[in-house]
Amino acid sequence: MRAFSRRQFLQLAGAGAVTAAIPALTQAEELWSTGSEKPTFKLPAGAVDCHMHIYDDRFPSAPGTTLRPPNASIEQYRKIQARLGVQRNVVVTPSTYGTDNRCTLDALKRFGSNARGVAVVDTSVTDAQLTEMSAAGVRAIRFNLSYPGATTVDMLAPLASRIGALGWHVELVVQGAKLPELERHLRALPCPLVIDHIAHVPQPGGMQSDAMRTAQRLVDKGNTWITLSGPYVDTKTGAPAYADVEPVAKAFIDMAPERMLWGTDWPHPTEKAHKPDDAALVDTMAAWIGRADWQEMIFVANPVRLYGFD
Repeated sequence: MRAFSRRQFLQLAGAGAVTAAIPALTQAEELWSTGSEKPTFKLPAGAVDCHMHIYDDRFPSAPGTTLRPPNASIEQYRKIQARLGVQRNVVVTPSTYGTDNRCTLDALKRFGSNARGVAVVDTSVTDAQLTEMSAAGVRAIRFNLSYPGATTVDMLAPLASRIGALGWHVELVVQGAKLPELERHLRALPCPLVIDHIAHVPQPGGMQSDAMRTAQRLVDKGNTWITLSGPYVDTKTGAPAYADVEPVAKAFIDMAPERMLWGTDWPHPTEKAHKPDDAALVDTMAAWIGRADWQEMIFVANPVRLYGFD
């Protein structure tokens, strides 16, 4: 048998460690999620992931878009669903595709009756197109006002007035710092409003911010919903506790548990260097909600009512 020096042994051991790590790294890359354990909290039957995306390079990115993640497929997401114990989901058209909703509509067709959709449109959309999307499972239109893109604030009122007859709502993603200047437009909407990602209340000092006060006024009005998703976007204290975001989320939950939603934000397109642990995020959200009756409401009853699940 060949004798190995200490240096050669350590080199081989190091190579073995790297080799052993490759499957875990590959899995994290393929599923766009860290970890493999199931959540400690068991999601109630019929839970709905109200915010996730599909990326598929069969559908071209819109010119000028800056967020262009790798493919994140239905097959990959179904593995996340199995891990978390959730069967129903809402597919949201990401900014990557502008007003081209073909990727989302394709996903809705393939997911079937357990999925609903959120589309991105501008004022050129026809009533016939809206009706077709409604039949396909779309239940809302999304406004991404964080950066210049497919939708603008002047489109809010005319589009909101057109989707009401379909029973749709508006979903908004915008930096929390911009909420005060948008408040008058949002308060005037004739349909429900969903603000994504815990209203992007900025940190530090979120509870004392103008963004938080504005979001609370909108929620208090009775027509605004908040999606409990993506705490990693605005946190400064970080995972797994997101201690700075926690009081913000809990304040919204205490105000209106009947208008809170939950979403994974899979495949976490803003997180390029490190993907979060989706199971840990479920446990964090469940702990923030606390009460079992509110967990049932937020994970199941609220989205069933808003998105029209059977």
